Amino acid sequence: MNITKEKMATARVLVVGDVMLDRYWYGAVDRISPEAPVPVVRITREEERTGGAANVAYNVVTLGAHASLLTVVGADEASHKLEALVAKTGIQPHFGRDAELTTTVKLRVIGRQQQLLRLDFENTPKNELLASQTAEFERLLPSHGAVLFSDYGKGGLGHITDMIARARAAGKPILVDPKGSDYTRYRGATVITPNRAELQQVIGMWRSEDDLRSQVRTLREQLGLDAVLLTRSEEGMTLFDADGELHVSAQAREVFDVTGAGDTVIATMAALVAAGVSLRDALPLANRAGGIVVGKFGTATVSYDELFAKA
Repeated sequence: MNITKEKMATARVLVVGDVMLDRYWYGAVDRISPEAPVPVVRITREEERTGGAANVAYNVVTLGAHASLLTVVGADEASHKLEALVAKTGIQPHFGRDAELTTTVKLRVIGRQQQLLRLDFENTPKNELLASQTAEFERLLPSHGAVLFSDYGKGGLGHITDMIARARAAGKPILVDPKGSDYTRYRGATVITPNRAELQQVIGMWRSEDDLRSQVRTLREQLGLDAVLLTRSEEGMTLFDADGELHVSAQAREVFDVTGAGDTVIATMAALVAAGVSLRDALPLANRAGGIVVGKFGTATVSYDELFAKA
C-alpha cells in the first residue's frame, strides 16, 4: 500500500503523554578516581534529544504528518530546552507548566562507547494541572484525525480515562502505548500496543498461541477495545481484532539498537490512521518502520521516503 506525500501531509495526530529530555554527556576515560574505585570521565561533548512522548511526536512529523504535543512539564531550565527542541522539529507544543514539578531528565554518561551511568531527575505532576490539560485536550481534539497516548508511567496521564471517553465520543481513533499492569484506564481505546513483557504483566504468561488468542479476546471485550497490537521483537507483530488476527513477520535486517522502536511503530500507525488508513492496512507499514529504525543507532526516526522506498 502506498500513501502519497500529499495525503500524509493532511494527517494530524494529537500526541498526549509523558515527555522527557534525554541528555548525553560523552567523555574520555583515562584513569580511575583516587576517591573511589570509579572511572573519571572527562566530558568532551554534550547532546540533548527529545524523549518519551516528544520522541513519538517527532516520529510522526518525520513521516510528513503533523503532530501536536500536549504534556505537563516543570517551570525549569530543562522544560524550556525541551520545548525549544520540540518546536524546532515542527511539532506544535502545548506545554502545561507546574512550578513544583521537575521536568523528567535522563542524563546518560558515555565513555569508551558505552553507557557508564544514567541519572534520572523526575517527580509527579499535581492533579489540578492535569485537570486543566483536559480542557486543552478538548479544544485541540476537533482539528486532529487521531489521538495517540504515550504512557511512560510518569504521572502525566492522570485523566486519560476521561480523555479517551471524549475522543471516543468525537469519533476519533485512539492509539495507546500502555504502561503498568492496570489497563482499565485505557477502556474504550481503538488499539493498544503492548510488547510481550508489557502484555504478560496484565494477562500473565500464555501457554500457546491459542491461549494468547483467548486471553486477548477476553481483554478486548472487558475493556471495549477495537484491537490489540502485540509487538513481538524478532517474531514480528500481531494485530488481534474483531475479524480475528493478522500477523506480520519481522523485517530481516541487522539490529543495531532497539531503543525507541515502539515509539516508531505506534507513531507510524497513528499517522497512517489519521490519513484514513485502516489498522490492518497500516500494520505492514508500521512493521516496516520498526524494522528500519532498529537498523539505526540511538533513538531514531523514519522518513516518508524510507518507509515507502520499496513498499
